[in-house]
Amino acid sequence: MKLGLINSAWVQAGKDVEFGLRKTKEIGFDTVDLFCDPLEMDIRQRRLIARVCQELELPVVSICCVALGLSDFNPSVRKFHRQRVRAYLELAYEYEARNVLLVLGEYIWNQEVISPEEQWNTAVEELRQLGRWAEELGVEIALELEPFPMSLLNNVDKMVAFLDQVDHPAVKANIDISHLVLAGVEPQELRKLQGRAAHVHISDCDGKRHGDLPPGRGIVPFEPYLKEIKALNIPGAISVELEYAPQPEQIVQWVEEAYRETDRLLRAVGLRD
Repeated sequence: MKLGLINSAWVQAGKDVEFGLRKTKEIGFDTVDLFCDPLEMDIRQRRLIARVCQELELPVVSICCVALGLSDFNPSVRKFHRQRVRAYLELAYEYEARNVLLVLGEYIWNQEVISPEEQWNTAVEELRQLGRWAEELGVEIALELEPFPMSLLNNVDKMVAFLDQVDHPAVKANIDISHLVLAGVEPQELRKLQGRAAHVHISDCDGKRHGDLPPGRGIVPFEPYLKEIKALNIPGAISVELEYAPQPEQIVQWVEEAYRETDRLLRAVGLRD
């Protein structure tokens, strides 16, 4: 697999998009995932990203989208988020990315007032529609497993059940290793996602809170998860996801450390192309 970086690492440190893309390539990453919003980008930024990535031979493999309103009980809210995700899918098509990484919402009001089944079924129907649009564009949707108690998709069994109900080949799972650890998912559970995973995120954490640290700074036992991921034979990339650097002025060193440690881990299990 290729080794990528989500460019939010640079954005969160206040670096502009071109700086981030050039440093991503310079450090040694094969691909980039974009954390951007097509509804806020003007044509100059859209063209800048395309031009710089082409110049650097740095393919965009995934575009990250958070659409918490797809399970909302208000039709107007769902319509907005549906159209917003469609804009992301079109941007992925424009940049020749493999997938849109999609974060679904959480159950509201402590699963009271509105039943969790209603929210779940609403999200399923929305993803069926979005899956059809993705298929028309030759793009996949990779659903993020979020380890939080009220997240719709917070373990592998729920992910499998959701994919079963959506029942569309363009809608698949994203595997985030630190999220799996936080959710108490054992490595062998990933076998349930054979043929159903489209993308991978890698980062470390303290085992208690969402952290997205460079590998080696937390407690994640990467090797068994990476061996299971290798067996899934997922086409595409494993992308490093980093949250806010404790010292933003040292963001380059932060990303370099993440690259070095992740590259070492992937090579040790034979996952790096």
